[in-house]
Amino acid sequence: MAQLAAAEARVLQHVKSAFESFYVRITGNRRIWTLKVDPKKPEALPIVMVHGFGAGSAIWLLNVDAIGKHRSLYAFDILGFGRSSRPTFSTEADVIEEEFVNSIEEWREGVGLEKFILLGHSFGGFLAASYSLKHPDRVQHLILADPWGFAERTEKAAEEQRARVPFWIKAVGTVLLNFNPLAAVRAAGPWGPGLVQRFRPDLQAKFSEVFDDDTIFSYLYHCNAQSPSGEAAFSYMQIPFGWAKNPMLPRMMQLRRDIPVTFIYGARSWMDKESGKQVKVQRQDSYVDVQSVPEAGHHVYADQYEDFNRLVVQVCAKTDKAQLSEKNDKKTII
Repeated sequence: MAQLAAAEARVLQHVKSAFESFYVRITGNRRIWTLKVDPKKPEALPIVMVHGFGAGSAIWLLNVDAIGKHRSLYAFDILGFGRSSRPTFSTEADVIEEEFVNSIEEWREGVGLEKFILLGHSFGGFLAASYSLKHPDRVQHLILADPWGFAERTEKAAEEQRARVPFWIKAVGTVLLNFNPLAAVRAAGPWGPGLVQRFRPDLQAKFSEVFDDDTIFSYLYHCNAQSPSGEAAFSYMQIPFGWAKNPMLPRMMQLRRDIPVTFIYGARSWMDKESGKQVKVQRQDSYVDVQSVPEAGHHVYADQYEDFNRLVVQVCAKTDKAQLSEKNDKKTII
């Protein structure tokens, strides 16, 4: 864990905003590692950012300054990932999902947030949607960046996805079908960062404006060199490759109608993009916006980070305005 802390520090030294990092204790003697930026703008809603599978909160380094300039920003390592505690989860998909969501709610109580904008990427988007279903009073706007686990698996959909999935996912997935997804990274030991670089050379390009060395590979390696707690949990939640056992799309009809939802997809992503459009059809009497970022893949927050940041800042500003209007209407009624 010390090596992960050192790798994270190397990543976060490129964040210009003043930030603090700390643990938030939750039940079961567990801890959630947290990053916070506070520009002292209490009139603006805070934003909470949830990373995807196999990553940690420092992966938002290209987004923190632009988004955190306007409002308090919180990012945390999902339970079982990064520097957070690595407990033993259930082996039942629905129970695991509840365990993740409960940990987020306990974390929220720990940091003292009441209402916020919730943004999740990939697996983090799945968890953000699940949290919003269970705790709608807390979420002022739900932003889903290339979310995983929405579409239901059919043979046709699976065939279409196989055609889109990058080679590195197919290669790793085929070899590790009967293992935890990132077992080879841990088995590689000190050669782990090189293995990450070999399978994910695209990561260098995503962060090339910040790093010209192996910093990002080292961070992701050490995120996944720990005990495979969250990774094992994820393996019980998925149907290889990339499908959720309990898909989110059918459940979005249950999301409270007054919660606005914005989807942000990478135009070149291998992830299913139709789910956002289907949610918009499902929720015709609610606000649903579907955006596509040109030249971006699944990691839309990094591929075209300036466009991504601009979209998120716009969504947040509109949410602030809507909340202020709602407060003024209530005062008028009183």
